[in-house]
Amino acid sequence: MRIGIQLPSFSYPAGSDIGATFARLAREADEAGLHSLWVMDHFFQIGSVGKPEEPMLESWSALAYAAAVTKRITLGTLVTGAVYRHPGALVKTVTTLDVLSGGRAWLGIGAAWYEEESLGLGIPFPPLAERFERLEETLQIARQMWAGDESPFEGTHYQLGRPLNSPSTVRRPHPPILIGGGGEKKTLRLVARYADACNLFDTPELPRKLEVLREHCAREGRDYGEIEKSVVSALPGDATVAQATDVCGRLAERGIDHVIFSRATAHEPGAVTMLGDVVGQASGFTAALS
Repeated sequence: MRIGIQLPSFSYPAGSDIGATFARLAREADEAGLHSLWVMDHFFQIGSVGKPEEPMLESWSALAYAAAVTKRITLGTLVTGAVYRHPGALVKTVTTLDVLSGGRAWLGIGAAWYEEESLGLGIPFPPLAERFERLEETLQIARQMWAGDESPFEGTHYQLGRPLNSPSTVRRPHPPILIGGGGEKKTLRLVARYADACNLFDTPELPRKLEVLREHCAREGRDYGEIEKSVVSALPGDATVAQATDVCGRLAERGIDHVIFSRATAHEPGAVTMLGDVVGQASGFTAALS
């Protein structure tokens, strides 16, 4: 089983330097042997973590900074809102991170939901149905550009005259595409059609979501087993190694390959490094396929 960490908050103790603290956390995660480091792609803080006015770093700039201070850990967003950036520019951004990090980038992406930040910053926020249409076109564009196909793309919402992507990615055939969300009619269908991985929540509905994904894979002619299943799980500040390991074991039994622990208090002493012990404890866990 793979273990990752999400850093959802940049509200560090008074007097702390945000850049230095974030760099320390990234290095600690890397040195602890974690597989992945994730940040949210938001411009305002979300309500489940804090107030909108709390510090929030732009995700891809933060990941580029993390890449410069780490060596092994993979880097991604949970998850980029498809409507926040033009698809061609987004693919170039992810490619740049992949090239400069030596092949460690993920494209974590979803349809976007946080209307308040879009309205606040003047980012167009179309209705839900259109956001999913734009998400699908973005996925098509990403796969085309990463395949080296420069032929024009003519979509309903996006038209690219020459989707050139040079340099190409280090990761082959491309950085893994992770789609976040558990929507049964649209999101999981897009996972089966386009993605290398999905990210779900640690809720009682998880077995149902995985079964729906399996059904979509059957309709798409896709091997369900080749899609990496990840779950983001909030880890309390006082959680122990044993408790985190138990979470990993339970999720492996449900068919999860990759547990991403969300740690809003990651800046506290030992909050990141303790996950290195979890890596060792959970190394033998294998996701159940049935």
